[in-house]
Amino acid sequence: MVYLLKFGASFFLPPGIFFVLFVVIAIIAYRRGERKTAKSILLVTLVFYVLSTGIVGDALMRGIESRYSPPPEPHGDAIVVLGGGATKDTPDIDGVGMLTSSPSSRMLTAARLYRVTHLPIVLSGGQVYTDSGAEAVIGRRVLMGLGVDARDIFIETESINTTQNAEYTARILQGIGVKQPMLVTSAFHMPRAVLCFKNQGIDVVPYPTDFQANRETRDFHYNRLAPSADALLSSTIALRERLRLFVTEVTGR
Repeated sequence: MVYLLKFGASFFLPPGIFFVLFVVIAIIAYRRGERKTAKSILLVTLVFYVLSTGIVGDALMRGIESRYSPPPEPHGDAIVVLGGGATKDTPDIDGVGMLTSSPSSRMLTAARLYRVTHLPIVLSGGQVYTDSGAEAVIGRRVLMGLGVDARDIFIETESINTTQNAEYTARILQGIGVKQPMLVTSAFHMPRAVLCFKNQGIDVVPYPTDFQANRETRDFHYNRLAPSADALLSSTIALRERLRLFVTEVTGR
């Protein structure tokens, strides 16, 4: 009964409520004789709905996340961590400004790798917008709070996209004599990140983290057909990464 209530409730909240409204509009258009308009509305609604289901969102995400796996044994001569978003003035335990969910996951992985390897960590990420946080600066504070020695943290604070992450980080790596760093970023972001570093002549050891979808467990439940904003976000991220990867492959940027 609980699952049935959740399924029904999904059509009273965004994005589900919009699908209901679009279907109603299509029915009205059909009854007015505007059959082509009605069919077009239903087609768009169907695509929108499919992308908003967990079963499709996870499948799209899994497809791009599965391209790289963490190595059985961490190896390399440094740990490079890419930013992915931060707030500027939100309160934190030891300061102001916080990393958003994906870069927080990346930072936790970097701290755990540091405990095992004691390798230097290079954080890459600037302040993308005037109201967003300085990612590498905040990340350094977070890592120090997790026990990483400040002397082992290097930061790159100018980049605002993945291409610049690789370009500006390459300079730091060259300066400290790093040849093959472990690259830590979200699994969905890893294919494009690896390519950007390859374009800079850097052979990285991919260490993906922040996985959004199960790799093997794919149990079906009818609630996975319920529309949700989270599933739509997963579909959007997966499709966006594929598009950006294509652009990088074509342009080198």
